[in-house]
Amino acid sequence: MVDMDGRVLRPAGDVAGGQVGPATEFRFRQAGDMVWGRYSGGAIRLGFVVGTCDGTTLRLRYSQLDTAGETASGHTTDRVEELADGRVRLHETWQWDSRGGSGSSVLEEQPVARPDRPG
Repeated sequence: MVDMDGRVLRPAGDVAGGQVGPATEFRFRQAGDMVWGRYSGGAIRLGFVVGTCDGTTLRLRYSQLDTAGETASGHTTDRVEELADGRVRLHETWQWDSRGGSGSSVLEEQPVARPDRPG
């Protein structure tokens, strides 16, 4: 069972039909089954997610403001994959609520930079 608290993820590439891309950073928090977070970068000035996670599936609603000053919202269901090194990859199936369109994307947890240890 994966806990999303404190994890930082980025899209693996540009998202066709969406507005997020590799410069967009998602920061998650989790308490029990409740998950929330914020994201920004690239075409997104600020976005928020809120929903639930059962350890294998995230169900989220999102709302965002883009760099053109437009707002948008939608929902996503994400399959949570735990990688061999402990990082998380999310396989998203999303749909806009505020406009037409849907798609899929992949978010991947960023490796933690660790300073070299002497000795």
